[in-house]
Amino acid sequence: MYMCLGFFGIQFGWALQMGNMSAIYSRLGAREDQIPLLWLAAPVTGLLVQPLVGYYSDRTWCRLGRRRPYFLGGAIFAMIALILMPQASAIWMAVIALWILDTSVNVSMEPFRAFVGDLLPEPQRKTGYAMQSVMIGAGAVIASFLPQILTALGVSTEAPLGHIPNTVKYSFYIGAAVLIAAILATVKTTPEYPPADMEAFNRLKKQSFSALKTIKEMGQAFMTMPSTMRRLAVVQFFTWAAFMVMWVYFTPGIASAVFHAAPGTAAYETAANWGSSCFGIYNGTAFVFAFALLWLTTKFSAKAIHIVCLTIGGIGLGSLGLTLFGVEFTKTGLIFPMVCIGIAWSSILSMPYAILSNALPAEKMGFYMGVFNFFIVIPQICVNLFFGPFMKHVLGSSAIAAVGVGGISLFIAAAFTLWVHDHKTAARE
Repeated sequence: MYMCLGFFGIQFGWALQMGNMSAIYSRLGAREDQIPLLWLAAPVTGLLVQPLVGYYSDRTWCRLGRRRPYFLGGAIFAMIALILMPQASAIWMAVIALWILDTSVNVSMEPFRAFVGDLLPEPQRKTGYAMQSVMIGAGAVIASFLPQILTALGVSTEAPLGHIPNTVKYSFYIGAAVLIAAILATVKTTPEYPPADMEAFNRLKKQSFSALKTIKEMGQAFMTMPSTMRRLAVVQFFTWAAFMVMWVYFTPGIASAVFHAAPGTAAYETAANWGSSCFGIYNGTAFVFAFALLWLTTKFSAKAIHIVCLTIGGIGLGSLGLTLFGVEFTKTGLIFPMVCIGIAWSSILSMPYAILSNALPAEKMGFYMGVFNFFIVIPQICVNLFFGPFMKHVLGSSAIAAVGVGGISLFIAAAFTLWVHDHKTAARE
């Protein structure tokens, strides 16, 4: 459990970002069709940072170990960014804080994925990644409900246009403290073990810290990635495109379609808090379902579990697309889609990594986990660059209808998972 505890803190900070950034941008004066571009920090930093961090963490050994120096360093800067974010009084300030936050979180996140693969034998990895999903869910659900909890405790939700309400400010401050505390707990309680052949490892380390050699080796490894990884890449593309659409458009969508509220009004703050709570519902569902995953992984393959969960998630997101046909959602009517999305999310955070880790060479685990992140961030970049005009001109600027389109993407991801082979099948090819 302790090896996954750091992910509780990382996801706590990540969930605060996912649940509040669109509303923060709206409060600072951004239009809905501008918001996707303002979200570019997350996928771009992931694209650039995670493969490099993975590559070098494979070749690092110091007093703190191999992976721990990276997720500790990233956590320190992420904590600073969480403190700075709610101080933003202009869009450009929020954008800079988001870039710092996402860069730091990506430095911490990738080594955690490899950390589980390093420390657990192959038969236990499905369980290890499922436990990681438990911690992710726990951190995310608490963070998502935090603005609502603070509201219930009497913290003010009111703020004029161009300012951030105290509920959001205090949530980010609490998130900063939780993130660094959780990372420190993992660093202190979970030791790493040195390479078996330290002399050979040191030779590899000396050869690797050449920029040209690093780029060349990364390119070669990318071109020769295992077939399982290539097939999972397609699944990841459609999966993460769907979730990026939801993260960007859900809160503005329900503010307009369900609460009929504009930024700067009391009704909009109510909608923003409920949007964050809806994220708490899907993260809470993911947290609870992660315990079911611990049992399901003993009965079924990771591939079969993932197909079913993606299909359920597609039903949830797709149902929001019914707004295109005149169906209106109430506040409580949003709970069912969130539960379905939470089931999918629990699997997304664990099953692809369980499939992948068993198909990777141990000496390149960190690097390939970083490269695998390409297929998470590239679809997000595509959404941020191109989905705004699609939403505006094809969906009539209906943000919640845009979320519904994500359901189609999840159905496509489920279909492509049929094409993925688990480790045992791949071995027979």
